[in-house]
This record gives sequence, structure tokens and C-alpha cells, in this order.
Amino acid sequence: MSKTYTVAIVGATGAVGEAMLSVLAERQFPIGKLHLLASARSAGEKIEYGARKVVVEDLATFDPAGVDIALFSAGGAISKEYAPKFAAAGAVVIDNSSAFRYDDDVPLVVSEVNPEQAANRPRGIIANPNCSTMQMLVALAPIHRAVGIERINVATYQSVSGAGRSGMEELGRQTAAMLGFQTVEPKKFAVQIAFNLIPQIDDFLDNGYTKEEMKLVWETRKILGDDRIQVNPTAVRVPVFYGHSEAVHLETRGKISAADARALLEAAPGVEVVDDRAPGGYPTPVTHAAGTDPVYVGRIREDLSHPRGLDLWIVSDNIRKGAALNAVQLAELVVKERS
Repeated sequence: MSKTYTVAIVGATGAVGEAMLSVLAERQFPIGKLHLLASARSAGEKIEYGARKVVVEDLATFDPAGVDIALFSAGGAISKEYAPKFAAAGAVVIDNSSAFRYDDDVPLVVSEVNPEQAANRPRGIIANPNCSTMQMLVALAPIHRAVGIERINVATYQSVSGAGRSGMEELGRQTAAMLGFQTVEPKKFAVQIAFNLIPQIDDFLDNGYTKEEMKLVWETRKILGDDRIQVNPTAVRVPVFYGHSEAVHLETRGKISAADARALLEAAPGVEVVDDRAPGGYPTPVTHAAGTDPVYVGRIREDLSHPRGLDLWIVSDNIRKGAALNAVQLAELVVKERS
């Protein structure tokens, strides 16, 4: 009989928690016992997992003894408080927040890019990268390994699901109100999101960049293991429900043609190239990304303005690959170690 594992999902009632459950079921993860954990107000709810209904338990009173793998997606404050407790009780914690990403003794892992780092976890914690960094590096890692990347200029177009269920609800409410010629009041976002673009995600820092933008800088260097890479990001929230898009302009250390880059990307794990130079011959959040697993890359072309420049358009479902899928893939790496 194949071995099974006791798995806990912290933040099980959130958008990412729900996606984790779906991905675990789809990939037939070897779960023996499943604990769904959330705040006291959600305790007692029942959530379907395959053929069973699992009762949500209160995280605050839960005993983590016996848990093999804990998937956290409940925000940084919860992770900081509870992840060390789960790790101390023997669980491998895979954390989706930014709480531990920049700690030297916590690996920051994208399953297709640096899977070997998952085993190097002295605190029993593996960090899941930010969704926008993750999809970008799935596409850029093979190029960096081939010719080196000197600089990344990236503008992200990030869906409201990146702000959680409340972000999606706000876009839905505002869109319905405006189509009914009613006025809208922003609550979740600083300004109206329906039919609008917001060039701010997360808080502003002293250097004028936002925290979301700096995550792209810090995480890219850590995951690729190269502090020389320069990253210049602008992060924008757009009125799309699922799927982040990125316009990426690379300056590489060695020259690479668009054709060679396309060949590298076509062979890269987790990447799907959609690059026909015709109307609709490129990926978009709605037509390709939403509800699917790959990182899609299109608009591959050499930069007219730089002798070693390369331009890409990268699209992926931020809730699936950007959070839930990668977390489950990391859990699969842990299982593989123990098999």
C-alpha cells in the first residue's frame, strides 16, 4: 500500500486555500488525513474534498502534532505566529505569504526553477514566491541559464484575485453598479477598480517603489541565485478577475535571438508558448490563463532599442500557478524525498 500523509491547509476558506484543495485532488496527492484550518468564525463549516466533506477546524486551538505537510495561505501575520509551531511539531511548512521569503535559512522555491533548494530547509519551512515573480521566473530561468540576464524591465498587469476574495467582490460590485449607471465607492482598493487601472499594489516604500514591486527585485535575485541582476518593476492592478500579465523587457549578458529564445521556452517545464504573429495569436488572462496551470509566453521579439534586448509577454493564473499549484508541487517534492 502506498504511503499517505497528514496534510493541513491553513487559510482553507480563502481563494488560494480553495484552489489548493482543487489542485491536491486533481493531482491525486497522497492524503491520508486532511485538516482544514481557519479562524474561529469559519470553524464548523464543511468543505468538499473529493467524495468527502471535511469540517473546518479553528486554527487557534488546533494541535499540529502528527501533521506531515502544512500549506499556509492565511497572510503574513498568521504565518509568523503559527508556521514555527507547525514546524516544531514536525511538519514541513510551505508558506504562501511573504513572512519568510527573505530569510537566509528559508528556501524560496519555484518548482520548475530551483527545486533542489526545497530540501535545504533548516527551519522546516519552504517559502512560496510572490505570484508575479513566480510566473516571470518560470519563463526567464532558461534564458538566464543560457546567456545570463543583466537587467529586467517589467510592467505587471495584475488581476484583482491577487487581492483575495474581497478584491474580486469589489470589482464585481463596482462593475454591476456602473453598468446600472450608479456611482461607486472604493473600499478594498484606494480608487475605483472597475473600468480603471491602479498603478499601486501594496504599500509605498521610501524609494518610491511599492512593496509588490520590490518583491520582484528581491525574489528574482534569491531564486536565480544572482545578486547582479537588475530589476526595474512597475506593478499595476487591472480589472481582470483571474490571471496576471507581464510585459517583460530583458537585457541579456550574451546575445540571444528571438528564435533561440522561443526554442528554449518551448522546451522549458511549465511553459507554453503562444506566439503567432496574427490577431489572437498571443496569450491573455481570459483566453488562456484563467483556471489553467501553465505559464504562457508570447510576443517574443528582439528589442529594437538594445543590441542584447529581448521582449516577452508572460501570462499565468495567479491563484493556480502563482500560489496553489506551486505550493502543491513543493509538497510533492517533499513526498519524493520520503519515498
